[in-house]
Order: sequence, then C-alpha cells, then structure tokens
Amino acid sequence: MEVMQMCMDKLCCFNGSYSQLVGVRSSCSSGKGRSHQGPIKITYGFCLVKGKANHPMEDYHVAKFHQIKDQEVGLFAIYDGHLGDSVPAYLQKHLFSNILKEDEFWTHPDRSISKAYERTDRAILSHSPDLGRGGSTAVTAILINGQKLWIANVGDSRAVLGKGGEAIQMTTDHEPSTERGSIENRGGFVSNMPGDVPRVNGQLAVSRAFGDKSLKSHLRSDPDIQHADIDRNTDLLILASDGLWKVMTNEEAVNLARKIKDPQAAAKQLTAEALQRDSKDDISCVVVRFRV
Repeated sequence: MEVMQMCMDKLCCFNGSYSQLVGVRSSCSSGKGRSHQGPIKITYGFCLVKGKANHPMEDYHVAKFHQIKDQEVGLFAIYDGHLGDSVPAYLQKHLFSNILKEDEFWTHPDRSISKAYERTDRAILSHSPDLGRGGSTAVTAILINGQKLWIANVGDSRAVLGKGGEAIQMTTDHEPSTERGSIENRGGFVSNMPGDVPRVNGQLAVSRAFGDKSLKSHLRSDPDIQHADIDRNTDLLILASDGLWKVMTNEEAVNLARKIKDPQAAAKQLTAEALQRDSKDDISCVVVRFRV
C-alpha cells in the first residue's frame, strides 16, 4: 500500500473538468463528472499519464455528457497517437461531432458510427501531409439516456465492461499477428524481429488505425462495433490505452476499479498500478460507474 500511495503521489494529477482540459497538454491530468438526467446517476473519472518514451504525450481523451434536445448522450473515448499527437488531437475535436451529425444516429447508431469513422479518416488523409503522417488508435463509447451503450474501436485501445460480476471485453485488439491475412491481401507484410512485436511492414504495431498515410493501403480503419444494454447488473466501464492493458488483465482492472466508489480515484489507481508494473507507454483511462 505504501508503494501504491507513492505512485499515486507521483501522478501529480489535477482536478478539472473536460472543458478545462481541451487544448491543454501536460504530463498528467485527471478529472471527473456526472450525468444530469435519467433513472440513475452515472459518474465518470479519467486520468492520463505520460509514459517514459522521449516524446510529448500522445494520448487524448473525451469524457462528457452532451444534451441534445431531450436526450442525454455520454461521450467517452481514448485516442492513442503515434508519430506525433496531431491525429489524436484531430479525433478529440471531430470524431464524436461527425458521429452525431449522421442522419441515422438515433435510429441506427452502429451505421452512423461506422460511416463517421470512415469519413473522419478520409478527412485526416486529405489534410496536409503533416497531419496524415502520424496516426492513432481509437476506442469510443456512446451512452444514450443511460441505457444503451455503443462501443467502437480501431487499434489496440480497449473497452471492458463490468457486468454480473464479470469483466467483459467489448472490443477486439487489432494486431498484425491476428490480421495478417488482411494486411497481405492489401500488398503489405508482417515482420517480427527478435525481441520485438509483429509490425505492419516492419513499422506499425497495430493493424487498424486512423491516419498513417504512408501505410494506409495496407491498413484498415473500419471499426468493430458492439452494443450493450445497461441494467442493474452493470456497474462500470473502463476505456484505456494499451499502456494499461500491456500490464493488466481485464479482470485485474475491473476488480481494482470495483473497490473504489469514486471513478476519478479509480482511474488514478489504475494508472498508478500500471506505473508500478513498469508500463513504458503513455497510460490513459476513463472509468464510468453506473451504480455505487
């Protein structure tokens, strides 16, 4: 416990709202919020910590509730960038707005999510070469009126739902080793140097991503999409970058978060645990609590 507290103290996270964090890049940030309507109070917290790599923080997040007429929509995301932070910063600003603009959003959220993911990637690639040079994974969660949950992902950031005492992975890790056929059918190859992970064309450790203009012909950017109903057996949702999942199992993360009522404190504890386990990457997570 003393070691864990030391890690927590080193996180230097400040308390602030999502709106205060937009456009602010620091080595560590956290915050929390809550829903304002619906049968149950839903709370959320987040924490992002820069990894040990010698480059600026490349993880971005979204965590907020958005009112659309008489509907309340929870928007949560982790964007894990590579080769710079321009693509995750673009996703933070545009991806959810593109989803909500789709004509079919209220009737067919899954179609709207898929179309918006593809449209957003095309926009990134059509911008200046500097924007499309880098890339980003994405895991997004949309909660409609506290009852319907839609999860989508591209890459290896992950969403895990705590329900019925279990940890249910809601996303698929898009890795070159598991999508080798798709990569090779597109003219690419997967290499695995000794001591390293499999990479697309020897470069990228994920098989789907936004951006990455130089590799795009060999990559996919279409998301896997899952739906869940939020009921009395659903207690929490964790979204996190691979900086967490490289060192923690789904069950470990959910069990740890379940013990902490405050979701911001839970997000900080998860990040501290990943640090203690010597995760080298940027570590970012959002915790949503559906009941206490």
